[in-house]
Amino acid sequence: MSGPKPTIGSVGWLDLTVADAPRLRDFYSAVVGWKSADVAMGGYADYTLDDPASGEPRAGVCHSRGVNARMPSCWMVYFVVADLDASVARCRAQGGKILVERRESGIVVIEDPSGAVCALYQG
Repeated sequence: MSGPKPTIGSVGWLDLTVADAPRLRDFYSAVVGWKSADVAMGGYADYTLDDPASGEPRAGVCHSRGVNARMPSCWMVYFVVADLDASVARCRAQGGKILVERRESGIVVIEDPSGAVCALYQG
């Protein structure tokens, strides 16, 4: 999640969490045209998917292990919020659930009342 500071309410990042990250990295590189770069995760690598022209990271592909072991296999959208603690409290008050409590990186994974999953982080 590098680059210019995202605005509140925007989509700040996308991650694909899967069991076979190298296979899906290669799939999206072939289908979309993204380039990839390794992201060291302490004994293995996840990947950024980078814009082929600018080299700017656009998304990530993560293994379903380590900090992502409990993540569902899906494209995860990360929404930027002004106050993470307040958004977590409002999520619960509105019938949502917290699936993954705040990580060191400041990310919280929530489930909305319909069962859809996304992540929040403070901008």
